[in-house]
Formats: sequence, structure tokens, C-alpha cells
Amino acid sequence: MPRDAENADADAGDATEERGQLVIVVVRTGGFAGIRRGWEVHPDETEAGEWVELVERCPWDEPTPEQPGADRYVWIIRAELPDARREREIPDAALDGPWKTLVDAVRERAASR
Repeated sequence: MPRDAENADADAGDATEERGQLVIVVVRTGGFAGIRRGWEVHPDETEAGEWVELVERCPWDEPTPEQPGADRYVWIIRAELPDARREREIPDAALDGPWKTLVDAVRERAASR
């Protein structure tokens, strides 16, 4: 079951205090009611390579396209890697390619736990 976004934010902060732990957090916010939902994964060492690859495929440094209109979803994606921390806000309309692959993987994994 998806975790509350605020709890996911707090848990990710606690879990990432120790460098070297891999944590990926996805939060979806916005929409008509402005409801926040969050998912997170804490891959173990045997899975870390696959998750790092998913994170590294994402274009973290590219400009974010504007999303016109009100009541749109926005995705906040955070990745704490052994050697770096990444964070990005992506409008729903721009959630495609490697971003969508990463978000879908995190949501699927979190739902299965």
C-alpha cells in the first residue's frame, strides 16, 4: 500500500543520514484535491545496481518544461545514491521516458511490499 507522502519524506531523511544507503522516494502532489501520495524503495545490495541504473538514465540536469493549467499533478523524485543525492520536480505532462520508468518501478515495488 502506498505510504503517506509526508511519512515517506520523513523516512527518507532518516534513512539517508548514513551515506551509502540507496533510497528512492517518489511523491505525487496536486490534482483537484491537492492530495499527496508517496512511495519509496530501499533496495538491498543485491538489487542496488539495477536501481542505480534506473536513476542514472534520468535527465536530472535538463530544464523542466512548463506545465500550464491548474490542478495538475507534479512528481517529486528523490534519489539518495551511495555517492550522490538527486532531486527533481517533474510536471505530470513531462513524466515520460526514463522518468516514467523510474516512477513506475518505485510505485510497483512499494505496492508489492
